[in-house]
Amino acid sequence: MDFLPEMYIDAPDYAEIQVTSNFSFMRAASHPEELVTQAAAFGYRAIGIADRNSLSGLVRAHIEAKKVGIPLLVGSRIDLKDGASMLAYPENRPAYGRLSKLITLGRRRSPKGECELYREDILKYATGMVLVSIPPRGCNIEFEVELSALNAAVPGFVYLAASHSLRGDDDAHLDWLSKVAARTGVPMVATNDVLMHRESRRPLLDILTCIRKNVTVDTAGYWISRNGERRIKSREEMGQLFSHYPGALVRTVEIAERCHFSLDELTYEYPSEVTSSGRSPQVELEQLTDIGSKKRYPNGISEKVKNQISHELTLIGELGYAPYFLTVYDLVSFARSKGILCQGRGSAANSAVCFCLGITSVDPSQSDILFERFVSSERDEPPDIDVDFEHERREEVIQYIYEKYGRERAAMTAVVVTYKNRSAIREVGKALGLSQDIIDALLEQSLSLLRSDIDLDRLQEVGLNPEDRRLRLTLRLASELLGFPRHLSQHVGGFVISRGLLSEIVPLENAAMEGRTVIGWNKDDLDALGILKIDVLSLGILTCIRKAFDLLKSYYAVDFDLASIPTEDPAVYDMLCAADSIGVFQVESRAQIAFLPRMKPRSFYDLVIEVAIVRPGPIQGDMVHPYLRRRNGEEEVSFPSEELRDVLEKTLGVPLFQEQVMKIAITGAGFSPNEADALRRAMATFRHMDNIHAFRSKFISGMLTNGYDLDFAESCFQQIEGFGSYGFPESHAASFALLVYVSAWLKCHYPAIFATALLNSQPMGFYAPAQIVRDVKEHGIGVLQPDINHSDWDNILESCDAGIAIRLGFRQIKGFREEDAIRLIAMRGNGYLDVPSVWRRSGLRPAVLRRLARADVFNSVGLGRRDAMWSVVGLGEQPPPLFSNAMIEEETNESSPMKLPAMPLGVEVVEDYDTLRLTLKCHPLELLKPQLSEVVSANRLLSLESGARHSVAGLVLCRQRPSSARGVCFLTLEDETGIANIIVWPEKYEYFRRQILSARLMKVSGKIQSDGNVTHLIADEIEDLSLVLDGLGSECQKSVESKSMCEINKGIPKSNGSSNIPALRSVPSFPTRG
Repeated sequence: MDFLPEMYIDAPDYAEIQVTSNFSFMRAASHPEELVTQAAAFGYRAIGIADRNSLSGLVRAHIEAKKVGIPLLVGSRIDLKDGASMLAYPENRPAYGRLSKLITLGRRRSPKGECELYREDILKYATGMVLVSIPPRGCNIEFEVELSALNAAVPGFVYLAASHSLRGDDDAHLDWLSKVAARTGVPMVATNDVLMHRESRRPLLDILTCIRKNVTVDTAGYWISRNGERRIKSREEMGQLFSHYPGALVRTVEIAERCHFSLDELTYEYPSEVTSSGRSPQVELEQLTDIGSKKRYPNGISEKVKNQISHELTLIGELGYAPYFLTVYDLVSFARSKGILCQGRGSAANSAVCFCLGITSVDPSQSDILFERFVSSERDEPPDIDVDFEHERREEVIQYIYEKYGRERAAMTAVVVTYKNRSAIREVGKALGLSQDIIDALLEQSLSLLRSDIDLDRLQEVGLNPEDRRLRLTLRLASELLGFPRHLSQHVGGFVISRGLLSEIVPLENAAMEGRTVIGWNKDDLDALGILKIDVLSLGILTCIRKAFDLLKSYYAVDFDLASIPTEDPAVYDMLCAADSIGVFQVESRAQIAFLPRMKPRSFYDLVIEVAIVRPGPIQGDMVHPYLRRRNGEEEVSFPSEELRDVLEKTLGVPLFQEQVMKIAITGAGFSPNEADALRRAMATFRHMDNIHAFRSKFISGMLTNGYDLDFAESCFQQIEGFGSYGFPESHAASFALLVYVSAWLKCHYPAIFATALLNSQPMGFYAPAQIVRDVKEHGIGVLQPDINHSDWDNILESCDAGIAIRLGFRQIKGFREEDAIRLIAMRGNGYLDVPSVWRRSGLRPAVLRRLARADVFNSVGLGRRDAMWSVVGLGEQPPPLFSNAMIEEETNESSPMKLPAMPLGVEVVEDYDTLRLTLKCHPLELLKPQLSEVVSANRLLSLESGARHSVAGLVLCRQRPSSARGVCFLTLEDETGIANIIVWPEKYEYFRRQILSARLMKVSGKIQSDGNVTHLIADEIEDLSLVLDGLGSECQKSVESKSMCEINKGIPKSNGSSNIPALRSVPSFPTRG
């Protein structure tokens, strides 16, 4: 340290070796960075972070230690099942590998989150490790024997930890330890057994203890800390506490000097399996790129592309990244060999090499790519290739990785699950003994209660006393708990693969999901150490598209893939301009549906912009409206210079993509490509690190030097700041735009196929099956009830008088297992005649048959829901044995002698939603209309005058309050006629918060706001009508339910002409399924 406070100059040298961070979950009250910074401020010679059976927090401590200039001792506290715990500090790299393997051993033999280690394990891996034994309180002969045995096994490497925490018996304890040290020959070393960086964290430490022990502060007893002494203390304080044992202080520095291993010594090597025929990875990559380029460009490669490929391969070779590209190529090749749809995205789409290898699907030569956005020679950060696979089949790719490389060389990266607003308030409230009612009331306000500027009077809104001491303490401690790690989870798809044992680099442990192993570090940790990661991600729309392709091949004998879908189809863009995009990837959200008629996309590049522009970055950077005005001819398109025209012309002079921001910095401000990439990275972190200002002066001065005026330079930089961490790379948008177009093309030309594939791919996307079914019916496609004799597991297509219809599959029935469906279908033969025949042939238990009867699947045998359920009554648990008299007895379809009364329609609808999550009989709002006075139908809103006051009522489909909307809330309601879009201004949101967050059926009154084809209702009053909805199943709905069930459309609907969605387009009839 360059400067030490005067009071510490004469204090003894000291290194704290027993420090626990909050990565020993619920056991310590400070982040690793806080502990390191405090130790450096006190002039420590070193600090050792030793979390329990873990190395998870060490990378963060390592980064901070390098920043503040203090050596970090890399180690772990090893808790044993058959002996005393000990601190383990490796002296060198081989010893670190053994420590990591030791922790891996304990983790892999235990369930997730646990570690099972024994003394014999320590002795097996102890070579080169300093072991500091942690004694129990009080005299313990067994411990002394154990310590002597350990010292005999690894002489010269064992120390005895001694701490003085002002408990009252510490002097006697230190005296006993000094005698044990003398008798065993194990030197005593001073520690403070640190759990927090400052004493002010003691209340939080007690709360964490209560959470871990599942007690309250009132019942915690001796679990509560006695004082705040287990903190980073000054060297002077440590000198006073160990004034009688000065050697114990000296030995802390001795250990620090022995254990000089640093995480910077970790060298990571990529697997060698990625090459064939003895070629080097670089040569292999160059050959595969050459082969792929000939396939991608059958008519020849342009000079521009050749130069780009050459530039990329040279840079990849210089940085040694060829094995990484080959590994990703191998995964993509495996997936395609198995018929698994996949596509790379993100900044990798800037790479011509990735395109030639088939990793990405969008030709980067069609755009002005910037490879440095992906790989940079000056950026100390590995490339990051994200590949999306079908979400239902990604596990096949994951298991391929494990099979090829083995569990000791491949594992998924971790995600640190931290305390957020709600979890912090909930756990702190419970620990402080608040009642569940009070905690629930606080949770309603959780989005804003933890701000430093919160108005505590808001607590009175939910009936709480803002002056209550425990209430205030809950909020304060919950604020401190925010961001603390709760546990480690697995990354959605990040994989680390190594040439040697991965367990010698980082500990591995079992994931919660069977068949998975996880490392103890997250993405940021890996990036900091230069360890390459592959993202094996999942994307539901790929599953949907692949299933749609299979259905097209099965029903229409046509074969498509992502590359062969007809491009630039005007009908597709007509559909999107009409905002007919439910189910279409990326453009089905409320914001996108509202934006499509304004954007009026007519080309693929328009879709690239559409994907990127409805994002927080462009919105907060005030880029959306200028772009629309220019696109619609309401504002002149102008450029500050001809150089920037080349950068901004495609987006009409408005920067929308990260690459454009980088090119403005390069072209306008004179940045190098790598400096521009550093600016991009600063944009992504400035909200947390406030480091973007270092670029401001360089950017503005560069713009001024190149002849741009000050106002323009400052407005450009202001837009860059508006991007923040939300700016979208053009390459990523282009990858997604391809899937937008393909899914839109399928919906446009084969809506029945597309809807069937969507339903068969659930859960995914923005809408539930009920909304998908509603949408396809409005397109003139019939939808049929699941049926015992006609349904498969998946939804399928059937021919009918009106053309084609979707037959709902057994997968739509809540709680019905696929294995039961397979048996049911296999034993169906020529069809079931009644419920007993299903029972006899399939062997399904009555409980399963009751589930089917509740789902109303017996219509083809003449049984309604109630009659079918009655038929299940009396069936035994097991059907008669095969070929028994009962089995071969002729099956008949005789009616039940008891005629049951018809089930009221309201009850039918409720049962449908409960079993299928949708209904084909009648929308709930149609039944409730008599009780909903003075409301207009959703489809009438489009024709009503803007500014007029009206009320609508509907089921709440969606609530959105995006960060870019500055507190505005968007609601989507559905009645029997369509969708109503609601806007709730911030002040109304605060007033009607409870109704907005809890209502399932809602009535909204307000003014209509129309803008072209987009209509909203601006909310003035909001009413929760959920109780009305709860009464729907009552059998007293006589007035409405007097209509005959035969009047309810249970199959293919006839268009009433009221839909604003275009009629069915180009849907040919299909041949018999084969």
